[in-house]
Amino acid sequence: MTGTSTGDLQVCLEEMSNRHRVPGASLAVLCDDQILTAACGVVNVETGVQTTTDTVFQIGSITKVLTTTLVLQLVDEKRLELDSKVASVLSDFALADPQASDEITLRHLLNHTSGIDGDHFLDAGRNDDAVATYVRTCREVGLVHPVGATMSYCNSGFVIAGRVVEELTGLPWREALRTRLLEPVGMQHTTTSAEEALRFRVAYGHEVDQSGRPTLVSQWQMPASLAPAGTTLCATATDLVAFAKMHLDSGRGHDGTQVLSASAVAAMQQPEVRVPEGPTFGSAWGLGWSLYDWGGRRLLGHDGSTLGQASYLRVVPDARVAVALLTNGGHTDDLYRELFGTLLRELCGLAMPPAPEPSDPPATVDPAPYAGTYECNGRRIELTAQDGRLAGRIIATGAIAEAMGELVEEVSLTPVNDSVFATRPAGVATWVPMVFFTLPDGSKYLHFGLRAMPKRG
Repeated sequence: MTGTSTGDLQVCLEEMSNRHRVPGASLAVLCDDQILTAACGVVNVETGVQTTTDTVFQIGSITKVLTTTLVLQLVDEKRLELDSKVASVLSDFALADPQASDEITLRHLLNHTSGIDGDHFLDAGRNDDAVATYVRTCREVGLVHPVGATMSYCNSGFVIAGRVVEELTGLPWREALRTRLLEPVGMQHTTTSAEEALRFRVAYGHEVDQSGRPTLVSQWQMPASLAPAGTTLCATATDLVAFAKMHLDSGRGHDGTQVLSASAVAAMQQPEVRVPEGPTFGSAWGLGWSLYDWGGRRLLGHDGSTLGQASYLRVVPDARVAVALLTNGGHTDDLYRELFGTLLRELCGLAMPPAPEPSDPPATVDPAPYAGTYECNGRRIELTAQDGRLAGRIIATGAIAEAMGELVEEVSLTPVNDSVFATRPAGVATWVPMVFFTLPDGSKYLHFGLRAMPKRG
């Protein structure tokens, strides 16, 4: 890219998407209070329908920032406090650990420090009581770490936060979202159900088969009962940057309506907890937002991942720039790094920090202390030390395995230093960190994919 125009974005997106084998992608850039868009590829490799800028994709966990915004609206209205105990708002909230049930606050939910084993993907149906039913089943869920001890990405926590919204507004989460946020922000192409999404051109997720070709995933959507965490929302890239613009405009919507107070907007952007895997997933987490430090400049963002789809949103407050990318398969992290690295360098003078990766030659680290089994809901990692190397398997479990089939990924870990190893799938350029750490009580953990995974053996 040598300039910033719709044509430049289109050429850039097409070239990079083809290079990273992404079937379809949509891009929106907010700059100088104008939104530029581009789209390429197909929404579905079997139908060949073209991706357009008004195609809706699943935005996955970017939804969490919207749910956080709803909660902060209730704080603005003095109907809630961030440090309110969840059990004081939801009479039927309980976990397998009674003490944790009494300790967890809204803040713990929104900054991922509750310790709840958060990938509890239970399908409680699609009716208006689905979120409430889901929350009642959390009494079966345990902890992966003590409350507040560290951060572990927690889908269940945001479903519980969505239930708090329902309890205090008297509305199903999706209706509260539409009336209190989507409409005042002007997000006219954001949908909360499959039926709504069918009004628009819809992207379908893809995976790569053994020959390297993209094929449709077996299931389009994850359980609707986890909607506040990110299983049902579809949107255009344009709508996502409109949401970002509301946060850049101190909480004002497209028509000047004060959707969220300026103080609440600022509170969401304050660091709450350090991210062990930074900078790949941000250096810290705020309320809802992941927070990034690129050369001393602050960015906000969030990613989303559903069945065969991935989404990315980054916001640069001091430049009033926001970029949203929606994709439906392929090497999406490689596309994100190349595309956002290029755009934010040209638009904001920002250099994307490199992902942690091994030196050449790699660091010399004894792998034996790291061998063992690490596990949380949805994933088990079995690592062994052999011939001075650390290797093993990442095994999908639970609902994800049921939806996608039994997924087992063989991995080889290369040391970056004495606490960080890195791995990457075949054909992928971006290294993914695995961080080993010990809590003050002596408990050993692996932090991977933002999850704190306790060592089980």
